[in-house]
Amino acid sequence: MTQTNWTPLDRNAIAKRVAQDIPEGWYVNLGIGVPTLVADNVPADREVVFHAENGILGIGPAPEPDKVNPWLINAGKQHVTLMQGGAYFHHADSFAMIRGRHLDLCVLGAYEVSASGDLANWARSSTDTAPAVGGAMDLAIGAKRVWVAMQHVTKDGTPRLVESCTYPLTSMSCVKRIFTDLAVIDVTPQGFAVREIIDGLGFDELQSMTGAPLIRQNAA
Repeated sequence: MTQTNWTPLDRNAIAKRVAQDIPEGWYVNLGIGVPTLVADNVPADREVVFHAENGILGIGPAPEPDKVNPWLINAGKQHVTLMQGGAYFHHADSFAMIRGRHLDLCVLGAYEVSASGDLANWARSSTDTAPAVGGAMDLAIGAKRVWVAMQHVTKDGTPRLVESCTYPLTSMSCVKRIFTDLAVIDVTPQGFAVREIIDGLGFDELQSMTGAPLIRQNAA
């Protein structure tokens, strides 16, 4: 397919678009990859409390290179900062927060999302090198809402939004909203409902890059 008058969002722009939709005062966990950039893009006048499953509440933006605390990392082993009022706690307490449904939102990356909201984000085959599903499973079922930030297609153009996932599942029917480099899409009982499309990209072209039917919304 020849791309003409549109440009996909880069990773930071996807994260910025996710940040726009997070309301004031929510407690939010960010997964590895594009989601980790969300904390850097929350509007300055909005308080969002970020959680890491290794035992941090109140994560701030990524540190400047000369201000890195080597002992302060998130679950993805990336250096982070701590906001005023932030806290450290035991790993078990962190997962009690998750399993007790105290998180308003978790933003995860994904390999595939199905039209019914199934999430596949930890392995691409039964022989993948990933040792286990890890904390993503707890987050997918424990957070009150799950949003996904991802590329719309793979490097070879294969759709990541599909009718049914072909990769090992992390959790079933958990994803509520998807932010890609091409669109913002809600998962509804009727399937994928398009909220927004990037400038210059038409609905039919977006559909051609999606492995399941799309539903038009007025915003699209």
